[in-house]
Amino acid sequence: MNPVRKKRLIIVGAILLGVVATVGLGLVALQENINLFYTPTQIANGEAPQGARIRAGGLVKEGSLTRSEDSLTVDFIVTDGDADTGIQYRGILPDLFREGQGIVALGRLNEGGVLIADEILAKHDENYMPPEVSSALEKTGMLKHYEDGQKEAKK
Repeated sequence: MNPVRKKRLIIVGAILLGVVATVGLGLVALQENINLFYTPTQIANGEAPQGARIRAGGLVKEGSLTRSEDSLTVDFIVTDGDADTGIQYRGILPDLFREGQGIVALGRLNEGGVLIADEILAKHDENYMPPEVSSALEKTGMLKHYEDGQKEAKK
């Protein structure tokens, strides 16, 4: 083989190898940062992976909020109308967090099916609900119930 062609072939091979390595590393990094959304029904059906970081959301069930007296640990139940999921969070809750409101929690499921959250996201005004939560509630028919409750609360 001609030495010039051999040199060009080595350079092209090195460039291709570099591109493949870069794409591979990028895909591995992105895969670790994906947080898929699961509804309480999907979690109850076992569709959510244990140990992987996920997002779960729904309405905070009325009367389910319990606070620990000696720490910042808070336990509550999130519902989508069909199923309930327990969530445990250690920290200060957002100001707009309250029972009957839509939230999204980020965390990992434990063996008991309880989401151990490391972040809680609450809606930012009275008209907003996270899109994932509203679509999940719409599928179960709870969105209409939630909206009717909002209208009653404004009266």
